[in-house]
Amino acid sequence: MPEHTAPRTTIPLEYGEEVREALHAGEPVVALESNVITHGLAYPDNAATAKKVEDAVRAGGAVPATICVDEGRVVVGMSEERIERFAQASGIPKVSSRDLPVVLARGGTGATTVASSVVAAELAGIPFFSSAGIGGVHRGAEASMDVSSDLIQFTRSKVAVVCAGAKMILDLRLTMEYLETQCVPVISYRSDDFPAFYCVSSGIRSPHRIDDADVVARVVENHWAAGAPGGVLVTTPPRAEDAVDRAETEAAIADALAAAERDGVSGQAITKYLMRAVDRATDGRTAEANMAVLISTAEVGGRLAAAHARLRRARPS
Repeated sequence: MPEHTAPRTTIPLEYGEEVREALHAGEPVVALESNVITHGLAYPDNAATAKKVEDAVRAGGAVPATICVDEGRVVVGMSEERIERFAQASGIPKVSSRDLPVVLARGGTGATTVASSVVAAELAGIPFFSSAGIGGVHRGAEASMDVSSDLIQFTRSKVAVVCAGAKMILDLRLTMEYLETQCVPVISYRSDDFPAFYCVSSGIRSPHRIDDADVVARVVENHWAAGAPGGVLVTTPPRAEDAVDRAETEAAIADALAAAERDGVSGQAITKYLMRAVDRATDGRTAEANMAVLISTAEVGGRLAAAHARLRRARPS
């Protein structure tokens, strides 16, 4: 079996034993963010969901590596004890990619977002990352310039991101335009459309549909072999039984946007405000769908990472 060669970096990395052994043996690993533990559900549901997501990665044939920052170290593969500690703690900050060097220098602790998890995954030598939904271009960005750091990071880190598209509260057409402009390949796995988090379709046709995991793996390798500096975005829609109707969601978002303007909510506070408003309007169904999408996406991430690992093992040495 091929051995894992740790990337050269001065960033302190602490590997979980299972993750270290899997990388050393050339087995598939999927990176996961820890923000969903600290800034998602209340305890104990947050800890239970994190474990279900890890189990879903294993069901797909890969080893999960939930990432966090703890006392100035990037932890790649949180133990059950650490997940419990983060799940019960209050005040653990989000650490995005722009915050990561500062928090590490200060010896701090934090929960990783999509952007910082992708940075950490590349540092650790993990080519696949899974998340329920990514950030994107916000509605009204032509005036606010509000573009998620997730999109920027996808152009810089050689990590394939598996997700259920972007949140419906964003401007998904501008998000797709940005990804095209930045030459980030967008592939929809077993779907014709770009999904919208807990909606099966955003109404936007995906540039590429691929139904074979082995072909997805070859796309990822070809992208990097061609010298591209960033990653590949692979979308997978929520299961039909878990999804929320797109028209209903759009109506709830329109009402929430009007309420946010009336209440003077803007900037970083707008995302949480809109998400909670839409959840109330759908009687909690969007929150339930969010949890389901975390799990189903992680399983697909495991499956695709396994196909990618098979491809790398088959390459001539």
